[in-house]
Amino acid sequence: MQRVVTSSLAIVALSLAVGAASQTRQFGRQVAPLLSVNAPVVAITHATLIDGTGAPARSDQTVVFSDGKITAVGPSASVAVPTGAQVIDATGHTVTPGIVGLHDHMYYGSPVGGSMRPMLYSYPRLFLAGGVTTIRTTGSVDSYQELNIREAITRLEQPGPEIHVTGPYLQGPGGGIGAMHPLKGPDDARRMVRYWAEEGVTWFKAYTQISRAELGAAIDEAHKAKIKVTAHLCSVGFREAVALGIDSLEHGLLTNSEYWPGKKPDECPSATDVEIYGTLDVENGAAVKQTIDDMVKRNVSLTSTLAVMELSSPSRIPLDQRVIDVLHPDAAKAIQTWHANGQKRDDKPQQALLKKAMQFERRFVAAGGLLGAGSDPCCLSVVAGYGDHRNFELLVEAGFTPEQAVQVMTANGAKILGIDKRVGTITTGKQADLLVIKGDLSKDPTAIKKITTVFREGTGYDPERLLKTIRGLIGVR
Repeated sequence: MQRVVTSSLAIVALSLAVGAASQTRQFGRQVAPLLSVNAPVVAITHATLIDGTGAPARSDQTVVFSDGKITAVGPSASVAVPTGAQVIDATGHTVTPGIVGLHDHMYYGSPVGGSMRPMLYSYPRLFLAGGVTTIRTTGSVDSYQELNIREAITRLEQPGPEIHVTGPYLQGPGGGIGAMHPLKGPDDARRMVRYWAEEGVTWFKAYTQISRAELGAAIDEAHKAKIKVTAHLCSVGFREAVALGIDSLEHGLLTNSEYWPGKKPDECPSATDVEIYGTLDVENGAAVKQTIDDMVKRNVSLTSTLAVMELSSPSRIPLDQRVIDVLHPDAAKAIQTWHANGQKRDDKPQQALLKKAMQFERRFVAAGGLLGAGSDPCCLSVVAGYGDHRNFELLVEAGFTPEQAVQVMTANGAKILGIDKRVGTITTGKQADLLVIKGDLSKDPTAIKKITTVFREGTGYDPERLLKTIRGLIGVR
């Protein structure tokens, strides 16, 4: 009888072990070599935790996740580590949610390959290596390829973040980039939105030359399909877009042309940024308050892209050797030359405008606005992942605490995308999209550059292994 009971217990134990093993996800051959952690149950212990809610960092915390979902979070002294879990001692490290990038293109304006060259192989890997576990491709030059890559990543055939695909740019006629279809009026805008909504995009982005009539038609048609619209504006002012029902706005202050007294309806001003914003009172001005009040009242979110805005002030930009290392050699030389020349530039007026853009974002948040972030990795020194790291540093420079900056780049982005019940904070029951970062991020914002492991749905990716597959490719592939 004793032998039968013992044998039965052994069978149960074996069944549980097999069941646990069966929960390990099966990855394609492009993905499997890039993994550093692939276990059914993982415990990250003794970490400094920044949970994405904006709350102060907590020391000596443990996070446990099973089958891709967080099952326990709390002090290491009180959180039990499950038997058989893979344990990662994170002493001296910070754990945060994965970055949710709201303005993260799949193209780069390459000095080698030309403007808006697709980076369909390298960018998904570089985003992931940089800790960006979710992106919205805010402005697409090839929505079909992005939809296909999204599906390949979902099937675990390719590495990359969760992708929320936007349709092709909604752009009006006039000067602009040849990759965009120039709308022929409101009916054309509706047609374009209907078509791409059926194809599976989940957002649209309006661009600089669109008219109010075209933008209003696009928003109306998108909302019928339960799809949202954001915009990089110029011809239309922020308050005009808000009145038309837009869901979000990109870049912030320096794309809002409504402050120019000579602005004509449906036209971009010919004035320079210094002329438009140089004397604008951002901190206390009534015009800025009116814009922000309208946005907050209508629940219109804002995407911070300080890293790309900083490009107009090259003398203040530090050279990030990591960017040089991933660029094609010819592109790397061009960027090094650009950076060296930029250090000699007299760009004090542009630096003052960057400070105003920071003030606008602080005032927007103080008024109750929902601020997300994205790097706009389109050009020069701003590339996927690393541009998001620079965004983090600039948000802290703007006056947000590191914990608040993490919230902007994680929980807020998830809320804007409507996926905040699933990702964005380190909370029991949510998806285990997590970053392990060497150092104390709450005390040293530059630690964001030292990500050691990127967890997406509970599986750990090694950033160095990802980077080895793409070094020298950014700008050409």
